[in-house]
Parts: sequence; structure tokens; C-alpha cells
Amino acid sequence: MRILWFISNDRSGSADAQMCDAIESEFSQARLKVAGRTQFPAEELPDPRQLDGAGVDTVVLFAGDGTINAAACALATWEGALLILPGGTMNLLARKLHDSLDPETIIRAALRKQRRIAIPYIEAANERALVGVILGPAAYWYRARENVRSHRLRRVLAAARHAWRATMGRGLRIDGVPALAGAYQAVLVQPRAGSLHVAGIVAHDWRTAAGLGIDWLRGQWLEASAVDRAQTDALRPLDSHSVLALFDGEPVMLPPGAELSGGTTRPQFLCTRDEEGA
Repeated sequence: MRILWFISNDRSGSADAQMCDAIESEFSQARLKVAGRTQFPAEELPDPRQLDGAGVDTVVLFAGDGTINAAACALATWEGALLILPGGTMNLLARKLHDSLDPETIIRAALRKQRRIAIPYIEAANERALVGVILGPAAYWYRARENVRSHRLRRVLAAARHAWRATMGRGLRIDGVPALAGAYQAVLVQPRAGSLHVAGIVAHDWRTAAGLGIDWLRGQWLEASAVDRAQTDALRPLDSHSVLALFDGEPVMLPPGAELSGGTTRPQFLCTRDEEGA
């Protein structure tokens, strides 16, 4: 970890300019060279050839899970390391990799440990999720959440009304998980080593649906109460139409019959947790 490329997204939860300056100051104090800087999505992500040409050995990502996912997928074949700093709302991947959520503490720990690990992912229709996939009518709450982030209050109300109608409509059924035989307003899928963890959420009454919507607007969809849980190797939505799915919070329309399965990345992610906790 000597020559870095720094990627941030100032639209993420906490990746503002002041924090970015503090992180770059930490790089300087640690005598780390910053060969390039990308402010995503205003600027394009670097590709492996660009990084290798600049002599970069580590890409530092200070952003939310969606931006981290985009960069990790773009650099899936790159030989260098990825250092994830918590710059979003939930920071679920950063929590998996580090004991601390303080960026400066993580950088210092990464310099000491220099340990790279592989992590599991979910894959479907040429898309990957490192944290989780959300399927079902409740996924439409993402539009309201994005409008909240952009301070577009009129659009928040319109998106919330649409999401409410979708949530209170018919649920989604899935194939490949016998224990989840019902119709669900949301199906949450998370990658684990060797399997997928699946949770189904039913929100037929207004109180449960409202609580689910509030969790989504706060960016805390994993806190929703699941009524059914199971593990599987693969699953597919039972729907004759395309299905909205959120891959690490980013919307994707899955074609009918698309299968969700698991895999594992290359050992690319710098981990500062002890080996038992990682």
C-alpha cells in the first residue's frame, strides 16, 4: 500500500468534501502517494489499464455501498487491492471488513496489516451485489429515498405514493426456497460463504407497510422484520414480467426467470479485522 487512487462520492451519506480533505491529509502524513482522484459519478471510474499505468497498488473507496459495488465490479480482474472506507449511510461492507468506522483509523490499521481477503457476492443477469439484493414491490421505495437525498420534496411524495400502492399490491413469489412459499412484499437476499441467506417480508396491513417504508427512507432496509428466513444455493422470482431488484441499493430490472446465485471475489479487499472476526 504505497501508491493510491482515491475514489469518493459526495452524494453518499457522509463522504463530504471536509471528510475527503481529512482522508487525503492522512494519506500525506502516512507518506502515501495519491496518483489519481475520481469524484464519482461526475467522473468516470478508472480502469485496470489506467491504474497500472500510474503504478497504483491500492484503490481507496470512500462512498456508499452502491458506489463501492460499481467500482469493485469494474475492477474485478485488477491485481491491486481495494480499501473500503465508510462513506455511505449503512456502510455494510465496511462493517464486514473493519472493526472501526473511522476512516483515519482504518487507513492506519490497513498500513499495519496489509491483509487481503475474498468476499462472497450475489450474481444475476450480469449484475453483482456484495452486500445484498432486494426483490419485490417494496423495492420501489428506492425512488422516494433518492429524492430525499436530493432534497426534492415534491417528488418524494409522488414516489412514496407509488411505492405505497406497489407495497400494498400483490407480493412476489420465488422459486428455489421451499421454506419461503408465500407471496412477499420484499425478499432480501444476502451473500454468505457457500450459500445465500434469504428473508421474506409480508406487509399486508398499513402499519407494517408504513414501517417498511420508513426503514427504506432511512436507508435501513435490513432492519425490517422478516417473517420467513432460509438458506439456498440459488433462487429465481416467479413472475412473467421483469422484476425490479436493488443490487446494493442500485436499481436493476431483472428479466423473467433470472436466477440469483452466489460466488466469491478474488482476494482483493483489505481487511483490518482480526482473522477470527473477518
